[in-house]
Amino acid sequence: MMPATAASARIMYKNLSRKAPQLPDDIEWHFIGNLQSNKVKPLISGVPNLAMVETVDDEKIANHLDRIVGSIGRKPLRVMVQVNTSGEESKHGVDPAGCVELAKHVTLGCPNLEFSGLMTIGMLDYTSTPENFKMLAKCRSEVCKALEIVEEQCELSMGMSGDFELAIEMGSTNVRIGSTIFGAREYPKKQLN
Repeated sequence: MMPATAASARIMYKNLSRKAPQLPDDIEWHFIGNLQSNKVKPLISGVPNLAMVETVDDEKIANHLDRIVGSIGRKPLRVMVQVNTSGEESKHGVDPAGCVELAKHVTLGCPNLEFSGLMTIGMLDYTSTPENFKMLAKCRSEVCKALEIVEEQCELSMGMSGDFELAIEMGSTNVRIGSTIFGAREYPKKQLN
């Protein structure tokens, strides 16, 4: 998936909300993108087979997801903590130094959420360097130690079409290869005033 700006998050949200009801009920959907607070309730209620939100990057969104999931009485929603391993300002995600605290918050403070792992988004060209993957693996080790869980219980979502093989070699359990399957995305051209 592409790094989510406010505009692309709305597009991803709209696409998921529109496509999910048209497809079989046994599909488990993962939401990837920057999730705004005002989109949480429509997402949760509009996609009943939403299995995971991969991009929880702060306590506010975790708390909001927790409240909405609890209010509709569904099973706990699996979530991943998004970590900004590249340090790019254009990327969402918690700083690596804050991922343990956010994972603890989700685990201990959000009973309607199930912490499932960590994820990162690649560089601007949708690839990541080995350092980005090593950083996420290091974060997983720290989170697992703090939560007293084995690393196999903590997924790593890293790697996209341009770098998934390297990501798998470095421990990824979840890759995002949409453009390999569906082709490159076409973006609308910006109009000049």
